[in-house]
Amino acid sequence: HNDDYTTMDFVVMVLEEIFHHPPERAVEIMLEVHHKGIGVAGIYPYDIAESKARRTMELAREHEFPLRCSLEPE
Repeated sequence: HNDDYTTMDFVVMVLEEIFHHPPERAVEIMLEVHHKGIGVAGIYPYDIAESKARRTMELAREHEFPLRCSLEPE
């Protein structure tokens, strides 16, 4: 989810490190989220998606960002 505080660089880093996207794809996803307000970081089985979302938000809190990551059924 887009917010007004989390940096674009941090979002790209999360997409590369947690979701394993190459840099170019991570930037594309980040820009989609920036412009549309929401985007898809990946499609995973529920347990994996839940783990990735939890880790994303933990890392964001560690860096004092309000980044939110949610799960939706495909």
